[in-house]
Amino acid sequence: MVFISWNVNGLRACMKKGFLDFYQGQRPDFLCLQETKMEQGQADIPLGEGVREFWSSAEKKGYSGTAVFTPHAPVAAAYGMDMDKHDHEGRLITLEYEKFYLVCCYTPNAQDGLKRIDYRMEWEDDLRDYLMSLDRTKPVIYCGDLNVAHEEIDLKNPKTNRGNAGFSDQEREKMTALLASGFTDTFRYLYPDREGAYSWWSYRFNARRNNAGWRIDYFIVSDRLKDRILRAEILSDIEGSDHCPVLLELDI
Repeated sequence: MVFISWNVNGLRACMKKGFLDFYQGQRPDFLCLQETKMEQGQADIPLGEGVREFWSSAEKKGYSGTAVFTPHAPVAAAYGMDMDKHDHEGRLITLEYEKFYLVCCYTPNAQDGLKRIDYRMEWEDDLRDYLMSLDRTKPVIYCGDLNVAHEEIDLKNPKTNRGNAGFSDQEREKMTALLASGFTDTFRYLYPDREGAYSWWSYRFNARRNNAGWRIDYFIVSDRLKDRILRAEILSDIEGSDHCPVLLELDI
């Protein structure tokens, strides 16, 4: 099965930049989107016959939001963590299938000056507990814009960015804790030493042209799935957003 995750930075805007051509060219089993900035029905999205749509939109218009497009009917779908403090921004969709859970996530940004770091820490702890509870039932495939570069290899300029949102010690420690709880970063599992592999670039300073980026988009799976990883790729040639898509192929 092929899974793709992409922060589209506004789906309506991305559709004007080749989104549908990308989707039709790939036709993945699952396309997980973050930062849709819209509600279902606000735009015509001709995905093709039989493609199911699952949407979680923020209460605040034009903000955040996630979606999953797939031809595969789930056993069940859930939105959020069933925790009021986390469930107003459309950040989480869980689809249950016979052999796995798929979790699409748009992690809250800690913001400039780490203004939202306390909330981010609460989110990380609660989300880890949520994933571990799912994992006790069946394996988990967790993906999305997780808004953290885990190690120095995961961004171009680690020294000058240390302590900034997305590369604070606190955020990195939470990723370490998640992986230690029984989960595997699929890209680093296959490519532990690959440098210059990024999924997000600032719109400033010609960052993308110079590949001065960050790897903050992930596929993370339960440890017992790691031997089923066939491919883990960063599709850095795909434009349309300040993020590029990331891909996982699993034998499942």
